[in-house]
Amino acid sequence: MATENPTQAAGLTQAIIPNAFPEKNPLDRLRVCIAIEVSRVVNVEKALVFKGLDRAAALDSGDLLLAVPRLRVKGVEPRALAIKIASEFDISQTSGQLKKPVADGIYVRFFIEAKECFHTLIPFILHEGFEYGFNPIPGLVNQEEPTAGRKRMIVEFSSPNIAKRFHAGHVRSAIIGNFLSNLYEASGYDVVRMNYLGDWGRQYGLLACGWKRYGNEDAFAKDPIGHLLEIYVKICADFEPEDKAYKVTRDRGEATAALESQGVLGEAKANFKQMEDGDEEALELWRKFRALSIENYKETYARLNISFTVYSGESEVLPETMEMAEAVQTKLGLTEPYDGATCIDFKKHGAPKLSEAIVRNRNGTTSYLLLDIGAAIQREQEYSMDEMLYVVMNEQDVHLNRLFKALELMGGEYTKLSKKMKHITFGRVTGMSTRKGTVKFLDELITDVADFMHNVMRKNNEKYVQIENPEKVAEQLGISAILVQDMSGKKIHDYDFSLERMTSFEGDTGPYLQYAHARLVSIFRRIDIAPGEMLNADFSSLEHSSHATNLLRVMIRWPDMMAQTLKTLEASTILTYLFKLAHELSASYDHLRVVNPPEGRAVSAARAALYKAAQQILRNGMVILGLTPVDRM
Repeated sequence: MATENPTQAAGLTQAIIPNAFPEKNPLDRLRVCIAIEVSRVVNVEKALVFKGLDRAAALDSGDLLLAVPRLRVKGVEPRALAIKIASEFDISQTSGQLKKPVADGIYVRFFIEAKECFHTLIPFILHEGFEYGFNPIPGLVNQEEPTAGRKRMIVEFSSPNIAKRFHAGHVRSAIIGNFLSNLYEASGYDVVRMNYLGDWGRQYGLLACGWKRYGNEDAFAKDPIGHLLEIYVKICADFEPEDKAYKVTRDRGEATAALESQGVLGEAKANFKQMEDGDEEALELWRKFRALSIENYKETYARLNISFTVYSGESEVLPETMEMAEAVQTKLGLTEPYDGATCIDFKKHGAPKLSEAIVRNRNGTTSYLLLDIGAAIQREQEYSMDEMLYVVMNEQDVHLNRLFKALELMGGEYTKLSKKMKHITFGRVTGMSTRKGTVKFLDELITDVADFMHNVMRKNNEKYVQIENPEKVAEQLGISAILVQDMSGKKIHDYDFSLERMTSFEGDTGPYLQYAHARLVSIFRRIDIAPGEMLNADFSSLEHSSHATNLLRVMIRWPDMMAQTLKTLEASTILTYLFKLAHELSASYDHLRVVNPPEGRAVSAARAALYKAAQQILRNGMVILGLTPVDRM
């Protein structure tokens, strides 16, 4: 079933039916069969039938569902047409993969014939292994010419500010960005995972000011990040009265130039100006803080199983790139003076909700908007990407819309660049507290949740002593709890952090999903059936088991769920599916015994193959989400 080159085979099928991938998606194989036969019965385009076939919401309702009105057949009442399709449909043309369809009002319902599907689907999944469900075709530049290469996707995510510990509230960008990177890689894209560090600008000037006042080399040597954090907290406390006075003056519409040139703010701006002017002493301190911050972040990312292709940063945006962008804006009349600074008044360019935005500050330093314009231009020059995603909280909507609009207004190649850019927004996490109180930092959160899971594991000493590295397993369970809670709903929604809910083994949680996987692995530790024997098993013993059939019907849907997720970009789509699979597995164990069943070894091999295929799907889905499946717990 998987012996052909999938890209070549899919290309041949697509010549007849666009977006059909039968060599990678078994449900597509059935859709193609149905499309051909329905096309014969009612004389409509195969592609129209294929497009009109949806997955049934519940197994009781069928496996595939055709809404007859979508065929746009004139002169025939939809109910009558549904009856005609069901009665004249020749199931012999489906190689025994489908039962006789059922007309139900304006719908035609199609059900899988388990007898044949067991013999094709299980070996296919076992043969595909980690590739099952993953279709590389969408990531091709030209789906009809695989040698033309892959689309390049930049995913910018996480992007913390240097010299700060990773705040727990910032975990969502890292989780979502990592998931999206995994999803696009599995779909054939050439993904650049970019961590665009906040390593430039006023906030760093503020830290440099704090170092001059409160820095201590001995304390820094013992705990670099901890000491920098302590300094930053102190200097922010010094700055707070000035910041309030500045905002009050600004909101009154009064001039703020005098306030910006004195006190902590004036000193911070002066420090940043020194950096932009190339002062070596200022830059040396910056380089030291930046390098230490990256190493600290890498340790935290490693715990989350997250990696990056490149650590970029605001500091890498070249002055000449920004000056060139400003020249284009000036030539087009996009910028204008604003209280000693330069700004774009978006209200004058068809975007009233974006108001005015500073391009260059009154002291000559760059704004965040100008930095991001320069960064986007340099990325296009270096990577020639097809798409670029910014995984940033919804509070940055206005800033990113200004960025996209500014590039669009610059015309030509910049307008084209703006069309490649997309904001992946998400909501907040509220109530981030554990048994030890309110959590501020991600490493503290991971440690606390891991300790909680470790204590749970210790309660079953018989299993605990068999685990090779219980501390590591406990950490993976804790991370799974954090990730699954975060991805359970749509990413745009805020959610309340709950340690009790996320660490439970009951309900749809990370620990429950890990348990479902570990339980499957435990079966294979207790049997001596080689992969070859499972691959060539006689699956006829499964045909009359409703539990085995339901599992089969869920398992065949996995490639469809991946395809749907690529459209929605919602991790919850995959999670909902994996929990459905886990529930079907849980319901089946008492009925499909694998270890020494009374029916004999042949039946054991068939059931083992079924469970091995299910384990493969669980593992594939968990890895896409960013979870590390555990084998014992």
